[in-house]
Amino acid sequence: MREEKLHIIPHQHQITPEDRLRQQGHTAPLLWFTGLSGSGKSTLANEVERRLHERGYRTFLLDGDNVRSGLNSDLDFSEASRQENIRRIAEVSKLMTDAGCITLSAFISPYARDRAMVRDKLGPNNYLEVYVNCPLEVCEARDVKGLYAKARRGEISNFTGISAPFEAPENPTITVPTHEMSLNEAAQRVLEAIEPKIKLKSVNS
Repeated sequence: MREEKLHIIPHQHQITPEDRLRQQGHTAPLLWFTGLSGSGKSTLANEVERRLHERGYRTFLLDGDNVRSGLNSDLDFSEASRQENIRRIAEVSKLMTDAGCITLSAFISPYARDRAMVRDKLGPNNYLEVYVNCPLEVCEARDVKGLYAKARRGEISNFTGISAPFEAPENPTITVPTHEMSLNEAAQRVLEAIEPKIKLKSVNS
């Protein structure tokens, strides 16, 4: 396998990510939404994407359950599979941002090392981390998918917050306490924080 990989030579395309930025008029960072199950990541990411789309930005949303249903349907929830899940998502996110889409990725991503890997893959200027901060007791009280109840009964193993850890971000781009504000307020907070970072920049700067 290692010898075979020596024969892989990436093709250099004529149209570059910089060319796409010039054409569309804005940069294309990755907005990475991380937080506990039930914290409101997907709901918030959907609303932020809707507002960005209305303002004329090119966007694409990646969501945990959707990706787990297709691309990553072969993975379980062990620590190794969680790491591989995030690695694949990082690669897809990189492709989407290279294509010129502001990419919104909503994943629990409980381990700091995995989020750091995503940041390194995209580059610190193209990785905007949104920590959807909601206390475990609130997420569990919501239990919108009934997962916490199953985890408490032992029907789900390695469940973040119950039988597996969540390592909260130490220096996210923005923290959104969804238990303390409405969806409208939360989305507005994210937009105010990230929109100045996605205006068109000189590619030579």
